Amino acid sequence: MSGNTEMAKLFVVVDPNDDQHVALERALISYTNLHVNKDQIELYVFIAVDHEAVNTRATNDNLVRGQDWVQEEVIKPLEAADVNYRIGLSWSSEWQETIAQEAKRFGAQFIYLPLHRQTNKSRFTFSESKWDLMKQADCPVILIRPGAKEGRKVVLAAVNYQAVKPHQQELNSKIFAMAQVTAGNYDADLHIVNGYLDSLHYPDRGMLVNKSGLDNSKIHIQQGYTSEVVAAVAKDIGADLVVMGTLGQTGRSRTRRGNTAERVIAGLDVDTLVVN
Repeated sequence: MSGNTEMAKLFVVVDPNDDQHVALERALISYTNLHVNKDQIELYVFIAVDHEAVNTRATNDNLVRGQDWVQEEVIKPLEAADVNYRIGLSWSSEWQETIAQEAKRFGAQFIYLPLHRQTNKSRFTFSESKWDLMKQADCPVILIRPGAKEGRKVVLAAVNYQAVKPHQQELNSKIFAMAQVTAGNYDADLHIVNGYLDSLHYPDRGMLVNKSGLDNSKIHIQQGYTSEVVAAVAKDIGADLVVMGTLGQTGRSRTRRGNTAERVIAGLDVDTLVVN
């Protein structure tokens, strides 16, 4: 992940198979609510099909889109928001690689990525390509959920401050720094949640207060599985966005799913900002 966290260049993925473009909608709502100089913000709307999440057979009429569709579904809302924008299209089957590379060329600070609901299931489709993208991206990926809250008034940072390995501690710092920037951009309340299983590894509340500078009431330490604790606290405080991390990996381990991260994401019903 790059060190630049200014909300200046937003890379927004639109899947032409979708009837509702939640990532674009949320990006435009977020743009409207930002407490920053909007003249410096640019949106790159990238139209591409997630081959692992949608039906790509010729019988799917939604994969044939014309000029009128682009004008009505993409250009019209962009112009109505009076935002600087550019549009790109991709036909590549290497969906995540194309997004990661094009976002890097654009110099994106954030990637807005739509999630898809699975048929007859409550969980969202989370393909290997999405994990690859989150681990490879040079900037944070914001997972946008259909039906999630659109506001950005309460931001929750999910950390693990009892971690002892240097790379885990570094990830904690990145998570909190990103949560701080995001909360500042939207003039939002910032909270921290830290779950733990073993009472012998109870997180140091005083350290969390000192490191974060937050009021004690905004530090949430609960015993239980991380996914359950984060989901419960997010619901309790009415979080609009959860900021969490996943370790970017190399070699054979690069393709491994982050089991804890997957459970946290699956247990939430709000948008999730993932840093690596």
